[in-house]
Amino acid sequence: MEDLRLCDSEYRFMCLVWELSPVRSGDLVRVAQEQLGWKKSTTYTVIKKLEKRGFLRNDTALVTALVLKEECQAAETDYFMNRTFEGSLPKFVAAFLGNRKISEREAKEIKAMIDSHREHS
Repeated sequence: MEDLRLCDSEYRFMCLVWELSPVRSGDLVRVAQEQLGWKKSTTYTVIKKLEKRGFLRNDTALVTALVLKEECQAAETDYFMNRTFEGSLPKFVAAFLGNRKISEREAKEIKAMIDSHREHS
């Protein structure tokens, strides 16, 4: 699957699928009604749409996620970084921090993350 990005409503729905998967479609209708305020028809329409796009499978009324949440988050992050910051991590960090200060603990955590992802020549 090429495009792993979801619109906001699809993402909120997939969060339910990821949390409950595998889940009976009837149970998913009930949860979507409770948590998203969706009608039964809306839920089944979105299930069909996301199944067609390869995000989930609906086999004999059992809905199963086919794509990991982390994969969708990574695709959305890449899209956002490229569109908003020309793919520049330093530009993103500068915009994210703005005038905010971070604690020593936060700085150490961020440094550890950077070190674990650093390219080694």
